[in-house]
Amino acid sequence: MKASQFLITTLKEAPADAEVVSHQLMMRAGLIKRVGSGIYNYMPMGLRVIRKVEQIVREEMNAAGAVELSMPVIQPAELWQETGRFEKMGPELLRIKDRHDRDFVVQPTSEEVVTDIARQELKSYKQLPKNLYQIQTKFRDERRPRFGLMRGREFIMKDAYSFDRNMEAAKESYAAMTVAYRKIFDRFGLKYRAVAADSGAIGGDLSEEFQVIAATGEDAIVYSTGSEYAANMEKAEALQPTSRMASTSAESIEKIATPGNSTCEAVAAQLGLPLTRTVKSLVLATDELAKDGSVVKSQVWLLLVRGDHSMNEVKVAKVEGLNNAFRFATEAEIEAHFGCKPGYLGPLRMKLATRVVVDREVAAMSDWICGANEEGFHIRGVNWGRDLPEPDVVADIRNVVAGDASPDGKGQLAIERGIEVGHVFYLGTKYSKAMDAKFLDIDGKPKLFEMGCYGIGITRLPAAAIEQNHDERGIIWPDAIAPFTLVVCTIDYAKDAAVKATADGLYEALRARGVDVILDDRGERPGIMFAEWELIGVPHRVVISSRGLKDGTVEYQRRKETAATKMAAGELDQFLAERVK
Repeated sequence: MKASQFLITTLKEAPADAEVVSHQLMMRAGLIKRVGSGIYNYMPMGLRVIRKVEQIVREEMNAAGAVELSMPVIQPAELWQETGRFEKMGPELLRIKDRHDRDFVVQPTSEEVVTDIARQELKSYKQLPKNLYQIQTKFRDERRPRFGLMRGREFIMKDAYSFDRNMEAAKESYAAMTVAYRKIFDRFGLKYRAVAADSGAIGGDLSEEFQVIAATGEDAIVYSTGSEYAANMEKAEALQPTSRMASTSAESIEKIATPGNSTCEAVAAQLGLPLTRTVKSLVLATDELAKDGSVVKSQVWLLLVRGDHSMNEVKVAKVEGLNNAFRFATEAEIEAHFGCKPGYLGPLRMKLATRVVVDREVAAMSDWICGANEEGFHIRGVNWGRDLPEPDVVADIRNVVAGDASPDGKGQLAIERGIEVGHVFYLGTKYSKAMDAKFLDIDGKPKLFEMGCYGIGITRLPAAAIEQNHDERGIIWPDAIAPFTLVVCTIDYAKDAAVKATADGLYEALRARGVDVILDDRGERPGIMFAEWELIGVPHRVVISSRGLKDGTVEYQRRKETAATKMAAGELDQFLAERVK
């Protein structure tokens, strides 16, 4: 491709609404153009990146035995009504009607449609296992689209769905996909981690996220410094304390005045004690509902975590009785049960009974400090057994912190930021049961498919790559997904026959070797031309000029480097053969 034939639309400044680096640079480099809120044109330069991402994904999915198909963007509501998701899914699901007043959805994902395919086409165990995938446009009506392609409303996603005859086979399919995903992300040339993820309402332990490491990432990734352990913050846990319900006390219980000090930090500072001696009280509530949705009765829960720790809502949701249906208690409920406003709450001297859930770190503490259920006062020297009975529940309900012992006992936990770009997930019979999708097994009896699903954010991945790889000059693409691998920049292309002949010869030789090269023949001033290609982020650059050819030299520079390398023009082809694949 020659630059004069291509469409290059760079900007000097990013639009005011571009909040993160990837959004700013994708707009400035002319990769995307905004059409509406969370909706973008993929411009030629950006589409080349997307197509390269797709090609790597497609090659590895095919190599893993998956079969590509394409499912419709607009899907009939009937299928979604079978699983209940038409009603249950929030406003992110865009619902539309056709001219006959029939309901449809604009797909955010395709579990229903692919399960319908399976129940029609996969009749026997002899046809299993089967893995069907697509690379297709999706739409989620985000409340607040932001960050460009990181959280847009329309996006491209690779979604795959495996069908197996039993759980054991489904786990094998899942394992095959995790291997394929590692190959895919290795080929992208990005630093990433595969981390254990929470399985949500579906349950089970088979769920992994693939996170591109970036300081600006939305997700916290936890990993061990001494082992292969890695998980996202929702799933991560520390080594369980060896003791529980510590009863050895060195202090007597004492009520102390803490006027104006309503936080654990303030109380610890007043007493000159470490924050780890304090215990934080969090009050939740659950509601029993009537058929009409009205509240029949409510249950108040007191959760205790160490003062330097924070509650993990995903873990809390796994506590029996809370089960994803909790809310934070109202101030009226708190005053009724504790006789005090928030800030001075604790498990002693409560007015009404509550269910108490204690983090396992708190269960191992002694001589700790908590609120006295009286404004301006706390209690120190609290101990289990002596001052308090054993709580209703002891569980891991906190977020881990850097420095915690790894749960496998090997090393300490460290935390870095990441951007989720892939997820592999074991579904079980969630959708096959809802849609009565069955096959005849080896014993001749009908059985439900065991399913898995596997996604990669095709258009999110370039944004994540930019968040990880950029500098003050612009984007730094890995070779594998760059819009062009190499740019030949020419000075005096139209004026100097030697420059034109040398540049054209190199261009054709590189194309013959399969290098994705673009020849800049536009006649731009050198400073403007170099800055533009650095902004776009092409990994390799060759400069051919009249002045250089008079000396028999050309210049090469890798995008990551700060200075160019001069070399004899005759050595360039061999040099590039070694550096540019």
